[in-house]
Amino acid sequence: MRWPSDFQIGGDAIELGETRDLRIKISETYSGSSIHLPLRVVRGPTPGPAVFVTGAIHGDELNGTGIVRELILSPPELLNGTLVLVPVVNVLGFERHSRYMPDRRDLNRCFPGSPAGSLTARMAHALFNEIVQHCNYGIDLHSAATQRTNLPNIRADMTSPEVRRIAPAFGCEVIVNHPGPVASLRRCATDAGCATILLEAGEVWKIEPTVVEVGVCGVRNVLIELEMLREEPTNPGYQVVTDRIAWIRAAEGGLLQFHVAPGDIIDLGQPIATTSGLLGEIRRVQQATVPGIVMGMTPLPAVKPGDPICQIAVVNEGLPEIRAAHGRAPNQSLHQRVRQGLAAGIAVSRSYRCL
Repeated sequence: MRWPSDFQIGGDAIELGETRDLRIKISETYSGSSIHLPLRVVRGPTPGPAVFVTGAIHGDELNGTGIVRELILSPPELLNGTLVLVPVVNVLGFERHSRYMPDRRDLNRCFPGSPAGSLTARMAHALFNEIVQHCNYGIDLHSAATQRTNLPNIRADMTSPEVRRIAPAFGCEVIVNHPGPVASLRRCATDAGCATILLEAGEVWKIEPTVVEVGVCGVRNVLIELEMLREEPTNPGYQVVTDRIAWIRAAEGGLLQFHVAPGDIIDLGQPIATTSGLLGEIRRVQQATVPGIVMGMTPLPAVKPGDPICQIAVVNEGLPEIRAAHGRAPNQSLHQRVRQGLAAGIAVSRSYRCL
């Protein structure tokens, strides 16, 4: 493919081989002062694909910010192409430690936006027009919702050939095949011809070292796949694509004692967690309603009926092979370390008592 040699953002031309920090105006304060979106553009010496990497489209999801900052501090030496690094998209939510924009809208449900719409729609329009539409590929970095943690996993529309190229290359063990919510960044970007994937990893309000390592490694893996970087990729011990995820929800109120940890391979009917009363009486042993991989958990041990306990990536075939690959992974491998890091704040007991 013949790639163009010119690249512009916000009316600024960035030359081949140049690294430039830019600030795109996205709004104004009550006093009329400008609010800007800071970003860095890194260009290789020759033309190639343009890739954007965005963090904190939800203002409380800081792991993405940590990943992008690490890429800024230790930038890849591109052979070709362009890398656009945006550490914080939702700068207004970021200032308030909030997922949402000040007008109480979710920025990731307002794309492609409108230049004459709400505050959120205008910000979405600025990002989409000034960055997304100038790129060929995108990586959007997220964390789990409040009071949850996620095993690093990729969300991707695997019906798109270019998405199908970069999603496995990122190197997560689990890929969830789904086009994404209506008006989300990755769905609108992919529909507009910019193949975009989304990383879910870790918790809100944190920059977790192993999650940052997974994210940086994954971005570099994608650049290697696109022939923008010459390195050896880091591959997981196994990789599975699933079309379905399921939540296990609390049937009784009480305190949780988990019997699984993020990344565990589980069978149908396997004990997930025991719910006990404050005086220690067992109220319920929650069991897996589907087989698969533990992808999300609540780190909050107190639950009411209906509260989410555990999210499972449903896998109906090949679990013995996945379990064997899981067991062969060295203790100090990246994926083992991230599982250990995510489980560090969750009390897990492999033993349980029956009712």
